[in-house]
Formats: sequence, structure tokens, C-alpha cells
Amino acid sequence: MPETHTLIKAIERLDHRVTIGDVAAEAGLSLQEAQQGVLALASEVQAHLQVSEAGEIAYVFPRNMQAILLSKSWRLRWRAVWQHIWKVLFYLIRISFGVVLILSLVLITLAIVALVIAASAASQRDDSGRDGGFGGGMVVLPRVWFGPDIFWLFDFDDRRRRPRPKGDRTSPMNFLEAVFSFLFGDGNPNADLEERRWQAIAAVVKANGGVVVAEQIIPFLNDLGQGWAKDFEDFMLPVLSRFNGLPQVSPAGGLVYQFPELQVTAQARGRIAVPRFLQELPRKFSQASSGQIMGAIGLGSANLIGALVLGNLLQDQALVAQIGGVVALANSLYWVLLSYGSAFLGIPLVRYFWVQRQNQKIMTRNQEREQRAEALAQLDDPLREKLAFAKTLVTQTIVTSDDLAYTTETDLVEQEAANKDRLDEEWQRLLEQRRSS
Repeated sequence: MPETHTLIKAIERLDHRVTIGDVAAEAGLSLQEAQQGVLALASEVQAHLQVSEAGEIAYVFPRNMQAILLSKSWRLRWRAVWQHIWKVLFYLIRISFGVVLILSLVLITLAIVALVIAASAASQRDDSGRDGGFGGGMVVLPRVWFGPDIFWLFDFDDRRRRPRPKGDRTSPMNFLEAVFSFLFGDGNPNADLEERRWQAIAAVVKANGGVVVAEQIIPFLNDLGQGWAKDFEDFMLPVLSRFNGLPQVSPAGGLVYQFPELQVTAQARGRIAVPRFLQELPRKFSQASSGQIMGAIGLGSANLIGALVLGNLLQDQALVAQIGGVVALANSLYWVLLSYGSAFLGIPLVRYFWVQRQNQKIMTRNQEREQRAEALAQLDDPLREKLAFAKTLVTQTIVTSDDLAYTTETDLVEQEAANKDRLDEEWQRLLEQRRSS
């Protein structure tokens, strides 16, 4: 059974009055999944049924479905609470990598400063012992640059965040979030690819009156098979299975595919916008700004270089034992600090080349599907014959409120009385037409 959230969103986009075919097309579900989900949801929220005189069924859902479900199910309430908790936890996980980077850099810097000062003091004591005076040695302290606006690291106020490019709908990031994005990216932009694929296929079917040819569907598919499997259009079988389609043979022997249940809709809709082909989105290395990425690289490099310098200074274990404190802590965590600094730059480097390789594959698949879409525009005689035959099978049944034989919204007695009045009016109209003729 599909997730309730998916069904609710599809029903809301369809303005709460739907048929099974409407929901299947909008959510990209199979008709069986859509039927099971709609029936279960209709029972939970007490939706109304509307049955046309032709026997077609429409479902009218209340507009406060989510509130009804939350009031009835502790599981859904707990899930809603957990979603809010998880947002906070995941945010803390995301910023933790940036916090650890900064803490690591601070610890390394303090340890280096302490070791340099201690070594300088020891050197001055040796010099004073030789010349009897206080040496004028100079202490060199390492400088760490955090960028022009260090408070930007912890800025969680959306009003102060840097503007995003026009058309970029991604949430603006503070620097700590950008560190996570630099390390691990921002997720798969094609995580919903299968959902988009079936939504697009269903939209193509509905836009063509419920009857299509294979050439109209292949711009949305990946593997078409080889040899006989491709010639006999075996790739259409999953589409037929998902939407209860039927293959029909044209007079010239061509195959067209009819989807009767997608030819029934709860309300008339205008022209359906259909993409030319299924386009996968390229992966981005990071959605952080270039300045944030450069800042992360700078801090990571400073962290790694600092760890290497610290390792050289920690070779004098006698001095480490003498100083203790921060230096002793840095000494005990040295390999952790060095490993973190190496991984901080190594992981993005490996991921960069992996992203480039994945984008090359994505571009190849997009080009293949685009070429199939362009081939559809070049009509040959067999394709023209199949499209002409498909138009003869095109039909659309709209379950309107005017031709209902039954609805659960009103009492059955009232419906029978209303239907009787409507039939009487129709009969009187016919009699008047006959008299006037």
C-alpha cells in the first residue's frame, strides 16, 4: 500500500475530488496501489462516494484530511512529532562536522602556540645562562584566518543570510551547514526519479485521451531491451501492468495501447503539460556558495598543515610532559586530529571525481531519451497509421455532479426524490418538444 502522505498530497493537488485513475496518474502509482490506498484513506476520513449513471465512481475527500488522521491515529501523531525532532537532530549532525573542524583547528593552534612559547622560553634560558642577560628572542605565533566574517559561521538567522541566485530554491546555508555540504554533498537530486517517471508517463497517456503508441512512451524509459524484446515492445509490459492497459492492433498490424481507467476523470481539465522526455538532474558537488567552499578548503588545509606541524613539535615528549594541559590533550588526540584533517580534504576530492563520472552517465541517458523524443517528431508511415488508429479509440468520461446516480453525501431517499424530479422535468421537456413539432 502506498504511503498515506503520498496519497494525501496527490488528492490535495486534485482539489479533493478524484477518481482512481486521477490519483494513479497524479501520484505515479499503479492502479492497484491507488485503489487500495484511496479506499483505505476514504474509510479513515469518511470521504463521500459519487456514482455516475454509467457506473463510474468519484471520491470526494474532506479538505482537513490530515487533521482528521492526526486526531484518530497515535502513530501518525508520533510520526509528525518525530519528523520535527529528526529535523533538529539532522541539523545538529550536519553542523557537528563544522564544529569539530573549528575545535580541532583551535586545539591544534593552542598546542602549537604553547609548544613554541615553551621552546622559546627554554632557548632564552639557555642563552641567558651563556651571556648573563635576558635574550631578546622573538616568539613567532602562527596565525589562522577564519575569513572576513567569523560570526557568519554560527548565523542561523535567515534574514542575514547571503542572497541566493534567482531561481535557486535551495535553502541558504550558514558556514557550518556548508561544511557538511562540502564533505558529503546534498543528497541525490534524482531520488524521486521513479515517481517522476510514472507521473510523466501517466500524464502522456491522459494528454492523449488514454491511448498511446510506444514511441510516445520510450522517451521516459531507460532500457528498451535488445533484439526481439525491443522489436516486440516488451518494454511496454510494466506500463500496461501498472495502469491496467490493453494492447490494441491497428488494421495495418501496428500496436497501440489503451488505458480505460485513465480515460475516466472526476473533472474536466485543460491542456495537460507533458515534458518531452524524462530528464535526470545532474549531481552538484555542493550547493554551498563558492566563498563557503573556499573557506572550508582553507580551514581544512590549515587544519591538516597544523596537524603536520604539531606532529613535528610533539616529538619532544619531555617538553610535552612538562607543559601538560592542552598540549597533553593534543598529544593524546594527535592521530585523530591528523586523520580528521586528511579525511576532510580527501573525502571531497574523491567525491568530486565520482560526481563527474555520475554526471557523465546522467548526460548520456538524457541524450538517449532526448533522441527518442526527437525521433517521434519525424513521422513515418507506420507511426502515422498507428497514431491515426489511436485517435479512433480516444474517449474521456467525466464523472460530473450533474449525472450522479448515487452519492453518500445525502440521504438515499432525498437522492431518489431528486432523481424522480429530474426525470419528470426531462419527460415534460420531451413532451413539449413533440407538441411544438
